[in-house]
Amino acid sequence: MVRLPGRTAIRPPRSSGHPRAPYSPPRRPARGAGGSRPGRLRSAVTGGSVAGQVFVLQVVIVLLLVVSAVVAQLLQVRHDSDIEATNRSLAVAETFAHAPGTVAALRSPDPTALLQPRAEAARQATGVDFIVVMNTEGVRYTHPKTDRIGKKFVGDIAPALAGHTVTEHITGTIGPLVQVVVPVKDSAGEVVGLVSSGITTAHVGGAADQQLPLLLAAGGVALVLATAGTALVSRRLLRQTHGLGPYEMTRMYEHHDAVLHAVREGVLIVGGDGRLLLANDEAHRLLDLPADAERRQVRDLGLDEETAGLLSSGRVATDEVHLVKDRLLAVNQRPTDLRGGPPGSVTTLRDSTELRALSGRAEVARERLNMLYDAGVGIGTSLDVTRTAEELAELAVPRFSDFATVDLFDAVLGGEEPRPGTALRRAACAGLRGDAPLYPVGERIRWVATSPQARSLTTGQSVVVPRLGEAPGWRAQNPERTDRVVAYGIHSLITVPLRAGSLVLGVANFWRAEKPQPFDAEEVALAEELVARAAVSIDNARRYTREHSMAVTLQRSLLPRTLPEQGSLEIAYRYLPAQSGVGGDWFDVLPLSGARVALVVGDVVGHGLHAAATMGRLRTAVHNFSSLDLPPDELLGLLDELVGRIDQDENPAGGAAVVTGATCLYAIYDPVSRLCTLARAGHPPPALVRPDGSVEFAEVPAGPPLGLGGLPFETAELELAEGSRLVLYTDGLVEDRERDIDEGLDLLRDALLRTPGASPEDTCRTVLDRLPARPSDDVALIVARTRVLGSDRVAQWQVPSDPAAVSQVRASVTRRLSDWDLEELAFTTELILSELVTNAIRYGRGPIGVRLLRDRTLICEVSDRSTTSPHLRYAASTDEGGRGLFLVAQLAERWGTRYAPNGKVIWAEQPLP
Repeated sequence: MVRLPGRTAIRPPRSSGHPRAPYSPPRRPARGAGGSRPGRLRSAVTGGSVAGQVFVLQVVIVLLLVVSAVVAQLLQVRHDSDIEATNRSLAVAETFAHAPGTVAALRSPDPTALLQPRAEAARQATGVDFIVVMNTEGVRYTHPKTDRIGKKFVGDIAPALAGHTVTEHITGTIGPLVQVVVPVKDSAGEVVGLVSSGITTAHVGGAADQQLPLLLAAGGVALVLATAGTALVSRRLLRQTHGLGPYEMTRMYEHHDAVLHAVREGVLIVGGDGRLLLANDEAHRLLDLPADAERRQVRDLGLDEETAGLLSSGRVATDEVHLVKDRLLAVNQRPTDLRGGPPGSVTTLRDSTELRALSGRAEVARERLNMLYDAGVGIGTSLDVTRTAEELAELAVPRFSDFATVDLFDAVLGGEEPRPGTALRRAACAGLRGDAPLYPVGERIRWVATSPQARSLTTGQSVVVPRLGEAPGWRAQNPERTDRVVAYGIHSLITVPLRAGSLVLGVANFWRAEKPQPFDAEEVALAEELVARAAVSIDNARRYTREHSMAVTLQRSLLPRTLPEQGSLEIAYRYLPAQSGVGGDWFDVLPLSGARVALVVGDVVGHGLHAAATMGRLRTAVHNFSSLDLPPDELLGLLDELVGRIDQDENPAGGAAVVTGATCLYAIYDPVSRLCTLARAGHPPPALVRPDGSVEFAEVPAGPPLGLGGLPFETAELELAEGSRLVLYTDGLVEDRERDIDEGLDLLRDALLRTPGASPEDTCRTVLDRLPARPSDDVALIVARTRVLGSDRVAQWQVPSDPAAVSQVRASVTRRLSDWDLEELAFTTELILSELVTNAIRYGRGPIGVRLLRDRTLICEVSDRSTTSPHLRYAASTDEGGRGLFLVAQLAERWGTRYAPNGKVIWAEQPLP
């Protein structure tokens, strides 16, 4: 039996025991159907038949895909080769230009003798084609071909003389190449020379020669296999369609569909001899015909005389009403031989007694369509799994069922894929009354194997229990509870699995109590449609929950997990992710030399993984720049340049999103001088809570956001009394959609005024209590209470530029270490200070100062007015000096150099015993 959706099932003609040919619409003989195999294959190849058109189309598609893959690979390899050549040339040129000794070599009497070996060694190590060092007039000092040394460089060097990097794509004697020219600057920033590096794109694009043959071979194999498979499919299709063309098959199908399936009335075809040739299902039902009615005389079918006479007469009838048993049938009849067809007649029957019932069913159908429409707009309004389940339950009650519950796997609620075999958790429950003895929301349920829910989860099909009181499998779940459910009046159940593709997320249960009839088949179909729409929304919410959790995990992994040890500030911090998506807010606490501490907060505009990843890059950059011990304004300048380069590298044409904005606030606190130096780039100003409880916002010059470039950053210095609290934050704390930043700053001031003398931890708690539970933007907050390194823990001396003064310094240091009960460190401290002070006297400029700090470590500092920094180097066996810094590096835990406006400070730290 053939059944189409929404149409009456049509049975093929039943046999009456006599052989006969089945009825079919007339058609002309199929082309090639009775011919030889070569004839049919030729038909397939020529494309005249359906099989031939399918064959040609699939071969063309496969060929286009192979060609597209080859072209795309060639273009991608060429693009990658160009980028690789540019990046490698730039990296080699910048590294060589900034290498120690390059400036000195350029100023030496014979730069070629010093630079040519180094250039060739670097060229061979990095794989570039040339490294050329030249003076500011473009005269080469180095070249792979020595005969070109001393000649003018070929290329544009004017921008490099202005301090910029020049990248050129040219065709030289060795082929197409990328060359980069970078300036070499001395300590004063003056360009003293140029370095050019270049490489031919052919040297970095060799992968194309290796990949292209493999790609062509794979494409050829794919084309052969696809052609062979297509030929087999076309051959089978040719045999099954008998070589018919598309038009012929469409015409036959339309004719068959119009006769057998398109009508909703009963259809009878009676031959010219009064025999019944065809009766569809509706005609069998309306006339109550016997199963073997076909090929029998109409008058032998048990019909009343009037109806049988009409059918056997073949006369024309239009909407004649006949009473057949208890039905009023409207009969239409037409002969089949009007246009030369076979003798006989076609009769259609329509049951007019069901018009009233049909009208009622139409109203029900309209209500169900409204419910499905409401489900489309009312389920999935949020990307929350639990809320979506609640929307499904609320929609079903009371329009479809009296009670509705939704049970989901725990993994689904957490955003993960469901794990079959595990317990479910009741995520939503709705009902006409709230006292139903069903499992409550939040209950963890493990359905027994015989329950409808377990069977639905296992089979993936809906399960209907018409009478719960007579279902032992359901009652086995919890006899006591199920008895109470039946006693409450709940008597019928539909359980539908929540399917999203191949995943079963849980089950939805619809319970009936008020209406006495059990759920019927149409209601089951409606329940499945409702649940199918809800399952898509629940799966979308699950995927969002998973991706949001991954993004938050990534973001939190990029933020500091613990604060570093330091004794200058008592610090508390908070980080709150946004309500939807993740942002680019970050913070850091960075210990510096001399017991100083750097505080930084920043914010990358936007949300999502790109913002979080960019935040991680900027945070890493701040870590690296802070290790140079730069002032805040210089550090922000470097960070601004980095953001500008990121914007250039991530050009939208390359498919990557650019940094649309970033802000930062950088502060350095010195516990000895109690000075806090700050600079900010488009960031909100910090709040300062004095020890007396007064609150003010520090007047720090507002620089432009990072990445704009062109303007310098300015610093501000604040002298902080001991116990002051410095509050650093991102704009999510003081600004949202409902208020502007000025109102937010006033609210922050009021919150800080309510915390006089509070600890940083209490201050964080008080400030964040006024925020919503899930803010619309990320919030990063740091509260730091200052401590002071008192004079009893600081010692300093001025040293004359006389080597004889070193012994006096050692004696003074030994006495101070004795006062601090640190005699164990006296010997190593004397060695460190002797080396550092001697170097300052020999190579530096006065005045020379020595300072000892007793913090978490013992810090030795030697300052002078010179800006030349010592470097570790290997001394030759004949050298009399050059080994002192090795001694300092071995004795000290850490050592380094920081620059001040009037010179430099060399420091070394030793752990306290």
